[in-house]
Amino acid sequence: MTTTEAAPSGWRPALASAVHLRHDQVRDVDLLLLPERVVVLTGNAGTVLRLCDGEREVPDIVAELMNQYPGAPVADEVPEFLDRIREEGWLR
Repeated sequence: MTTTEAAPSGWRPALASAVHLRHDQVRDVDLLLLPERVVVLTGNAGTVLRLCDGEREVPDIVAELMNQYPGAPVADEVPEFLDRIREEGWLR
């Protein structure tokens, strides 16, 4: 997907069916496993994606992360991050 179209209102993000989130204990990093590709996640990207369970809407994910990381720029950064991941086709 190469669109810059905004996510629909009420979107409940979840990993696409061919995408798997794993934690590499040896390297202590989160990974997105895609067909023929591995993406190494940095920062708290894995924490954000673990909340993308298809049940929570984006504002719910933001609220949860604001509780976990008070003072962090969650409200601005998380929706933008999720939109970028959605544009890659890794979230549905």
